[in-house]
Amino acid sequence: MTRKLFGTDGVRGRANTYPMTADMALRLGAAAGRFFRRDTSREHRVVIGKDTRLSGYMLENALTAGFTSTGMNVFLLGPVPTPAVGLLTPSMRADVGVMISASHNPAEDNGIKFFGPDGFKLSDAAEAEIEDLVSGAVEPAQAENIGRAKRIDDGRFRYVERVKGTFPAGLTLEGLKVVIDCANGAAYRAAPEVLWELGAEVIAVGVSPNGMNINDGVGSTKPQAAAEKIRETGADVGICLDGDADRVILIDETGAVADGDQVMALLAARWAEEGRLTGGKLAATVMSNLGLERFLAGKGIGLYRTAVGDRYVVEAMRAHGLNLGGEQSGHIVMTDYATTGDGLMAGLQFLAEMVRTGQPASALARSFDPVPQLLKNVRYGVGQTPLELPQVQEAIAEGEARLGEQGRLLIRKSGTEPLIRVMAEAEDEALMMAVVDEIVGAVEAAV
Repeated sequence: MTRKLFGTDGVRGRANTYPMTADMALRLGAAAGRFFRRDTSREHRVVIGKDTRLSGYMLENALTAGFTSTGMNVFLLGPVPTPAVGLLTPSMRADVGVMISASHNPAEDNGIKFFGPDGFKLSDAAEAEIEDLVSGAVEPAQAENIGRAKRIDDGRFRYVERVKGTFPAGLTLEGLKVVIDCANGAAYRAAPEVLWELGAEVIAVGVSPNGMNINDGVGSTKPQAAAEKIRETGADVGICLDGDADRVILIDETGAVADGDQVMALLAARWAEEGRLTGGKLAATVMSNLGLERFLAGKGIGLYRTAVGDRYVVEAMRAHGLNLGGEQSGHIVMTDYATTGDGLMAGLQFLAEMVRTGQPASALARSFDPVPQLLKNVRYGVGQTPLELPQVQEAIAEGEARLGEQGRLLIRKSGTEPLIRVMAEAEDEALMMAVVDEIVGAVEAAV
């Protein structure tokens, strides 16, 4: 079964434009409700969270209508991080969890992500079945069996307590001054609460959402705001989350940025030293830097590479018995604690290492020297397929030949935006830049 609605992270698009319309959200809710409500002898539940986008109200109501029409009882969590939905779905014995968010995308976009009853994101096969139901007729529940909707006020509190429980017992954040950038998104209340309750002096950035300013000049994709705040206040470290708080970028006391690869390197080495890195491997995507792979090898740690997308990382982790994985972009998955990437939990693990070792963030955030890497994006129009064109394929083949064994080339379509991503790695930076620019030029000429 092929999928047309679902990308690498749920259904996503511009709000009020297909497929992010109220009508499609209603149909998705009804389809998912019918998919999960297979035993009519018991109560069926769905928990729905969202970030702070204005369109979240519209999509939340439409999804609620769809689910209740099939007899599902809906529990509305309000603004909570994506990992909170993954945690609360099994905790509340729900059949399905839904997060309304477009993650790091601008406020005009939105998305719908589904979690199964185990708290993990759905497989490709399950999403394909839901798509089939969307395109067909979903049988509604009888009038007496229509579901109810209820707003849950303690969802954030439950999540905050779970996150705090992942911080090592006996340690405290007292004496640490921490900048936390919540991207005006889903963690704008939870993240500062967690850090303060663990003892930190908290300097909050991006905690004034208005429905249209999520990820706007703040957050993990715009770490400059937090870096400036660190330099201004003399803070010890910065934690930058994205709009739904499932990814993290760290900033040291000098304002230097550390990506997900550096966080994974630190945690993998530490966990391996403690004998708690299951399988002796880390799972990361094909985008992770070659420097990470070399660092891990030097520590006797393996690297299992996956397709791009945190759920593919999780699938690999579950299949191979691994408990640590993630993406260069900042998704850090620790299945001992959570079912998906959790930026706040990952940030706490980094802070714990600062406390345990007494070292500054700058000493911990640079475990390896990255191999020079360049990523450029080319936007394409609806219906265009530039990667299938002969001239683009020829440019890619020429680039691969020029790099040879000196580097690595990765060309792919984004699963969340209409972008072609062109990435190359090579010790020879001039060669790397030339190869990327030639391929980008070929793609731009094709669109």
